[in-house]
Amino acid sequence: MQPPGVQESSKFQTEHAQRAGRAGPPGLTGPASGPPLAARLAVGRRYSPPALPSGRRPAPQEDGRKAPRTRWPGAGMAPKFPDSVEKLRAAGNESFRNGQYAEASALYGRALRVLQAQGSSDPEDESVLFSNRAACHLKDGNCRDCIKDCTSALALVPFSIKPLLRRASAYEALEKYPMAYVDYKTVLQIDNSVTSALEGINRMTRALMDSLGPEWRLKLPSIPLVPVSAQKRWNSLPSENHKEMAKSKSKATTATKNRVPSAGDVEKAKVLKEEGNELVKKGNHKKAIEKYSESLLCSNLESATYSNRALCYLVLKQYTEAVKDCTEALKLDGKNVKAFYRRAQAHKALKDYKSSFADISNLLQIEPRNGPAQKLRQEVKQNLH
Repeated sequence: MQPPGVQESSKFQTEHAQRAGRAGPPGLTGPASGPPLAARLAVGRRYSPPALPSGRRPAPQEDGRKAPRTRWPGAGMAPKFPDSVEKLRAAGNESFRNGQYAEASALYGRALRVLQAQGSSDPEDESVLFSNRAACHLKDGNCRDCIKDCTSALALVPFSIKPLLRRASAYEALEKYPMAYVDYKTVLQIDNSVTSALEGINRMTRALMDSLGPEWRLKLPSIPLVPVSAQKRWNSLPSENHKEMAKSKSKATTATKNRVPSAGDVEKAKVLKEEGNELVKKGNHKKAIEKYSESLLCSNLESATYSNRALCYLVLKQYTEAVKDCTEALKLDGKNVKAFYRRAQAHKALKDYKSSFADISNLLQIEPRNGPAQKLRQEVKQNLH
């Protein structure tokens, strides 16, 4: 006698069904291929087995042999995964775009195992897979695994922006503000226009000032110095990376401009601006840009902060950025003499002598005896003719 729950023998099933007047199709003497016996008995006299995927029904055997067992869709079959790293990564990207983060994480993990099994894998490819899986962990709120995967990605390719940003976000979510500050700061050494890093620095500055007091900078871990080679590598990456960052920057900048700063924000903006001014006096224009940028994230209502940052861009020969900042400064204060003068200098460096001459003319209407402006006008005039 079989234990309870074990399927009855096929002979007993047939006899049982015949007594009920509902025997299955002749010839099917093997184990039941369709629904269980109880389900068949409940249907009615005209039971026929379900159709095969092709639409055909299993034919009975005429010669007394056992019919081949039908495999129904999904019965005992595991889902098929792609077998190459490229296909697994593409499938992971698709799942991520569809919001299926657990599935995407599994696909990236499988791609990593395939890549590592091949031996002598490309560190860049392996780093990207770790970084992508970290993004899945971050979306699912699994910050600790996100940090682990980002650290693995950075061990393979140091100073990669995406894993640095993802790890910073995870540290921030875990309220490990000093560690988040270091990662955001490292990103800004590679590209000081990444707005998500600038905003992160701003948030961390507030949090650290509140938790550690005015001497908070002295309590930070050391910030790694990014080599020039890492900056060049980022600039040489495919344009898609920069487009993605630019898109993010545009959205964040719009949100910042539309935000009305609080009294506390305005005060912090002044403090950060003064820190920037001190760095300019010491000749550290790159660090000063960071301070002015942090100040503008707190409050973007002060014209002088834009014109001061424009000065730094001029010194670093980033003339297009200088023009943009002077334009923003003049929107806030149409009589900002320094903004007119610095924009005129930037236009001259870009060989846009007509625009340069127009800016100097506007400046001299405000300050007719401005000596440096008069001298610059003579220089520009020579290039106009």
